[in-house]
Amino acid sequence: MPWFVKIEEGIVDKATFDQYVPAHKAYVQDLIAKGHRAKTGYWAELGGGMLLFEANSLAEAQMIVEQDPLIQNNCVNYKLHEWRILVE
Repeated sequence: MPWFVKIEEGIVDKATFDQYVPAHKAYVQDLIAKGHRAKTGYWAELGGGMLLFEANSLAEAQMIVEQDPLIQNNCVNYKLHEWRILVE
């Protein structure tokens, strides 16, 4: 299954963003339970972060990303990329 990366840039204040973090964590746990091997985190030096996950296609990856509470609540701008691993 291909890997995909959602790279995020925060667009709301921290208080607004933080209220959706628990729902985002639950969303990622659900992706893990469904076999997408998801990992999420944020940049230490500036606002934003990344979600790494497996999906069957770019179309499926886009549908998955659209379910993220951070996207649904307009907390981040993002770019979605298929990540092709060279060495594992």
